[in-house]
Amino acid sequence: MFRLEDRKSGFKKGIDASEGRRCRNETSIKLRKDKKEEGLAKRRAALSATGIPTSIDCPSIGKTLYTVADIPQLAAALLQPNIDGAKLLEVARGFRKILSVESNPPVQNVLRSGVLPALVHMLTLNDKPDVQFEAAWALTNIASTDMTQVVVDAGAVPIFVNLLSSQSADIRDQSAWCLGNIAGDSPPLRDAVLLAGAMRPLLENIVSPATPALLNNSVWALSNFCRGKPAPVLSHIASAIPVLASILQQANSDTKIDALWALSYISDGNDERIQAVVDCDLASLLVELLGSEASNIVTPALRTVGNIVSGNDEHTQAILDAGLIKKMPSLLQSPKRGIRKEACWVLSNIAAGTQAQIAQVFKGGMNHVVNLALDAEWEVRKEAIWVISNIATGGTSTQVMSVVECGAIDALCNILKINDTKMLLVALDAINNILKVGSENGKDYISFVDECDGLMEIENLQEHENEEVYQHAIKIIETYFGVEDNMEDENLAPVVDGNTFSFGVPPKLYTSVDDTPRGAIYNFAAM
Repeated sequence: MFRLEDRKSGFKKGIDASEGRRCRNETSIKLRKDKKEEGLAKRRAALSATGIPTSIDCPSIGKTLYTVADIPQLAAALLQPNIDGAKLLEVARGFRKILSVESNPPVQNVLRSGVLPALVHMLTLNDKPDVQFEAAWALTNIASTDMTQVVVDAGAVPIFVNLLSSQSADIRDQSAWCLGNIAGDSPPLRDAVLLAGAMRPLLENIVSPATPALLNNSVWALSNFCRGKPAPVLSHIASAIPVLASILQQANSDTKIDALWALSYISDGNDERIQAVVDCDLASLLVELLGSEASNIVTPALRTVGNIVSGNDEHTQAILDAGLIKKMPSLLQSPKRGIRKEACWVLSNIAAGTQAQIAQVFKGGMNHVVNLALDAEWEVRKEAIWVISNIATGGTSTQVMSVVECGAIDALCNILKINDTKMLLVALDAINNILKVGSENGKDYISFVDECDGLMEIENLQEHENEEVYQHAIKIIETYFGVEDNMEDENLAPVVDGNTFSFGVPPKLYTSVDDTPRGAIYNFAAM
């Protein structure tokens, strides 16, 4: 059985901690990338159809439709001496329209024209807000592709940071959008945005938004400021937490979703990061949001709750005190596989806490957990098995016997048929401790295991290629399924073979993959 400290350090993070959390991070990254591209496409479509925002004074000049064929002419116009404001606006708008096509914008063609430095320079023309806006929009579209780095290398980040304080709400909106695209590209670019001082003016636009669009884009950008591995330095993003907390109390579902994802990124880490979220008194609000009918709200809220209960026992208790357990049965029965998986992950973290906290798990739908461990999709089954295992290895004898009454032995024995080394070890460890508790309390759990074909599966695991699995199987067999004395005596009875006597047949020796003898393989079914 794992030592207590091993259980606290390993199990507390849910399934196989490093692998499981890596998968969750990849999932969240994909969600945010999808969100970024979806939002940008809608922006192009909306503004192409409805025109330029009313706060920007843009006279109707030039062509209404620009294509790649117009790039040389537009680039040449920028080389003219003393280009006037109207012509400059026409050029900026032309490049913006070229880069605003629904799919596959010709970014490379535009960059090869050498116009990038001119677009960045246009951002500095504070006396020409219409030109600033068009240039910002064009650069935002470039930053939304895999050419984000060139926008950064051209020196756009500090200028966009300054434009977050522009007198024009639409320019502030577009600047937040572009910085969000840049920060969402990679952790190094995210850090470059943060180090440029973007957090403070961005938060100001969230606290006092001039328009709903500015609020939505700023909160989305903020979520990207907090996202990515390695995580941003906590001191660079800590000021965002109380602002995010206030957003959760608003009715706007889009901003609420992005705020929840931001909190999930911030809380995904060590106890200091978790404490920073807990200190903002978010537990009750997060638990309340778990009752939402919208799965896109429940998912990041549950992720954040799971991160918090993966911290120390005090963090776990804060969530329990907020009423989490009452929400768990419905989450465990969600039609969404991801929510059922995350719900089991949350309970597994709680089950790795104190014995008083383990007692709360039984009120959260333990029968549902066992059913998921038996019949759910494999990703969900693994998480459910961790709930059972954490109770079996860390609970009191009464709690261990209670989880057996819920059907734990059947669920654990079923896992023995799966060729997943980590989960085999988890299941064997749980079975070993259940049998130990049973022997100490007069419970015939040995028969339970045998009736669930557990003994047969454990015997088969004596031939498993993993040495640790083999050793766990041998330990259980020798400790709880040992040969009876009279059976041993029968095997030792002399057999006459001609004029010689032999004392039974020696047990088969099993050789590991490196030909090292492992000892006897026990097969009680044949006796």
